[in-house]
Amino acid sequence: MNSRKKILFICGSLNQTTQMHKIASYLAADFDCYFTAFYCNPVWYPFQKMGLLDWTIIGGQNRDKTERYFKEQGLKVDYRGQSDDYDLVLTCTDLLVQNNIKNKPVILVQEGMTDPENLAFLVVKYFRKLGVPRWIASTSTTGLSDAYVKFCVASEGYRRHFVNKGVREEKVVVTGIPNFDNVKEFEKNDFPYRDHVLVATTDTRENFKWDNRKAFLRKVRDIASGRQVVFRLHPNENHRRSTREILQIIPTAVVYTTGNTSEMIANCHTLVTQYSSVAYIGLALGKQVHSYFDVKELKELCPIQNGGTSAQTISEVCREVLQ
Repeated sequence: MNSRKKILFICGSLNQTTQMHKIASYLAADFDCYFTAFYCNPVWYPFQKMGLLDWTIIGGQNRDKTERYFKEQGLKVDYRGQSDDYDLVLTCTDLLVQNNIKNKPVILVQEGMTDPENLAFLVVKYFRKLGVPRWIASTSTTGLSDAYVKFCVASEGYRRHFVNKGVREEKVVVTGIPNFDNVKEFEKNDFPYRDHVLVATTDTRENFKWDNRKAFLRKVRDIASGRQVVFRLHPNENHRRSTREILQIIPTAVVYTTGNTSEMIANCHTLVTQYSSVAYIGLALGKQVHSYFDVKELKELCPIQNGGTSAQTISEVCREVLQ
């Protein structure tokens, strides 16, 4: 019989998936590591089957990209974690906690930036005992489930940020987060543009949020002040619509729907974002950054730069929990 302990990694977007894979790489020699695309509880299965959840990490292109990554990397997959009894679960978000992991030790790993607090956040925070779902307030409620034993976060600034929201301080561990902890590595690249204004858009409209895109584009044009403007569209956006809107206001813009955003940032002069975590890459590289968030606050929250050792540090947290 196999006496090795088993770990399930619940992934989501491609960024979340690659972070989980990096953590697992430090555990695979001693534990059986299995991966799953993000999944929902049975009550939502009919909605998933009808494609009504394709705009989330549960379905659509997020799930397609994640499952393609699993196949390309030769990872062991156990969709919904149904085939085994796991000793530890790592998840990329606690906005939805699956029923089959509620009796397991869970480690929550911060993915990146969290959404600003709004009325929905207050409703969740003060009425969560009544069963109000956390996902209605998006990532602003990250950590409020308390359904984990440890919460690995990006920086000391984020530790304070989550504790102030109501997360239990003794559960928060500052580890740094993979994909954001070694931004210097992106400076070696062959991206053709340099000294440009890079615009990283957000899928706010696809998530049914207000986005005055035309006003945003006019602001970008003013910030650029004659510099070459390069757009990197969010993977979940309606690319055809967004490209049409961009070229109407900034006809000389170059629009990318794929590519390494971090390398584009490394070569740029100025980074303009909406609600994107890539603002942290720009700040860590010393770029001029514009964001819908307060840039001064972002600097305080910026993920620690530890030379790419966050995944290993998180793996050590996993070992401590398993012991």
